[in-house]
Order: sequence, then structure tokens, then C-alpha cells
Amino acid sequence: MSGEKVVASSGASSGSVDVVKGINGLDKVVLRDPRGSSAEVYLYGAHVTSWKNDHGEEMLFVSNKAIFKPPKPIRGGIPICFPQFSNLGPLEAHGFARIRLWNIDNNPPPLQTNTSSKTFVDLILKPSEEDARVWPHSYEYRLRVSLGPSGELSLTSRVRNTNADGKPFSFTFAYHTYFSVSDISEVRVEGLETLDYLDNLQGRARFTEQGDALTFESEVDKIFLSSPSKIAILDHEKKRTFVVRKEGLPDAVVWNPWDKKAKAISDFGDEEYKYMLCVEAAAIEKPIALKPGEEWRGRLELSAVPSSYCSGQLDPQKVLHGI
Repeated sequence: MSGEKVVASSGASSGSVDVVKGINGLDKVVLRDPRGSSAEVYLYGAHVTSWKNDHGEEMLFVSNKAIFKPPKPIRGGIPICFPQFSNLGPLEAHGFARIRLWNIDNNPPPLQTNTSSKTFVDLILKPSEEDARVWPHSYEYRLRVSLGPSGELSLTSRVRNTNADGKPFSFTFAYHTYFSVSDISEVRVEGLETLDYLDNLQGRARFTEQGDALTFESEVDKIFLSSPSKIAILDHEKKRTFVVRKEGLPDAVVWNPWDKKAKAISDFGDEEYKYMLCVEAAAIEKPIALKPGEEWRGRLELSAVPSSYCSGQLDPQKVLHGI
């Protein structure tokens, strides 16, 4: 498959989409936009491991200790948690989609989008016998990964219930996005103030976030409920703001393991917690239920804008509310 062109690529003017060999010989799809931005997606897990802006700066965090070897999940990037988030159910933590080999779907059903991106790849996952033993349902999961004209990265998931026995199924879900940050103590998250959240560090007890933006001084693992469609992550040192836009994903997870937990994670460097933050678009509190023939769609769009919040050049409210 090395060097293979993918059908989604339609000429140099619309960017390029190539399949090449990645780490340990695993196949990955490389998306390149004519303006210089790029993304990489491993077929193993449909896992986005790189998203670079037009200056070649990496926006996602991947651990130096990440294991690119099935059946281990890849630490960092954007793991897909399906059909179960964390340990909220009988399956292995975060489900099986992130440790399965996906296929390129060269003939997907039409996907209505509000972007004109022609730099994209469509991947598909169908149940294996192994999966059916632990999650006995028939489904089709289609994922489109695309680069937009301004360097934005979009992931659009479509899950369809194809059960022939008439049975519905339900699932929980997250795009477990690891953002690269300069220093976690210099980062703040806007858009989740005053929301209710479940604290995973306190047995998922329910609390209400206080009125200020989120800042980080210790381990954080929160599931924010009924969160807005737009969240901003301000990195003062890099003078950059990530904007997370989401559709069909009412919840948002914020996670940083901090020092003690970082040391306990085998595929994570002891000091790496300082340089990453997970802000995840998710559907957790209310599982998504599908009857046979029904389809769910969940979309994540990531963009990065230059900012200097300290000098007042960027008003986060403008980012969040489009004022």
C-alpha cells in the first residue's frame, strides 16, 4: 500500500491524500493542504496522530513513549472511544474502535458538509467476530477526516445500526483529543464555566464549575455535561488559541494526569503532562441509542488562531460566541 493514492485526492490544487508506511510499518494516510497544513491518520484505530499548521507546527501531543504496536492503543493524538467511554460499561476501557484496523472507504454514501474541503479520507469499521462476542451488534462506523482551507481539522463520525434482528443498541463516545501546549500552568479553557460536571477523581460525583475559566494546578478529570458547541483553549506562552467546535456531542471531557499519575502510566513520560491537555468532545451522560437503520452523526472541528490574551488582542468571548 505504500505510496498509494486514495480516491479522495482530486488533483494538486485540492491538496494530496497518500497512504504510506508509518511507525513499525503500520499504514497511515497523509493529508496535505496546498497552503501547507497537514494531518496524519493511522488505519490502526483510525487514529489521527498529527495535525500541523501551515508553518509546520504540531498541534497535537503524542507521547514519546507511545506504542505503535497492536493491540496497544496509541498514546496521544485523537483516539476514538467507541462503543464505550472509559470503564462505563462491560467492555475494555474506551471500547475497541481505537485498537482495530480500519479500511479506506473509497465509495462512501454522500456526506453533507458545510465546508468545501477536498482534502479528506473516508475510513470504515465493521464488526469483527471478536467484537461481536463482547458487543453483539451489527453496525457500520464511517469516519471522514478532512483538512479545511484554513488548516482546520475535522472528524465526522457516522454510526449506523445494521442489526438484522430488529434490536436497537446504544453507545457512549469521545474524540479523546490530546492538544500540544507550551506549559499546562500557562493554559486556560474558556466556555465551560458554571456548567455541571462529573468528577472522575471523586467517583463521578456531580459538581458545578465555578465562574472562572479553567486553569490547571493539579490532576483534572472532569466530564462537563450539556456543554456549548464551542470551547476555547488559550495557550498564553505560544500565543495560540485552539477552538473546539462540536456537533452531536453534548458533553466535554477535560483531562490532565499531572505528575503522580503520569509516572504510573507506562506509555507516558514522567514530565509529559506539562505539555499536553485533553479536551474531548463526547457523548457520555446520555448514551446514543439507535434503532435498526438509524444513523448518528458526531462532528469535531479543530482550528487554531494566533492570540495574545494577556495583551488583550484576543477576546475569548469573541472566539466563543462569534461576536
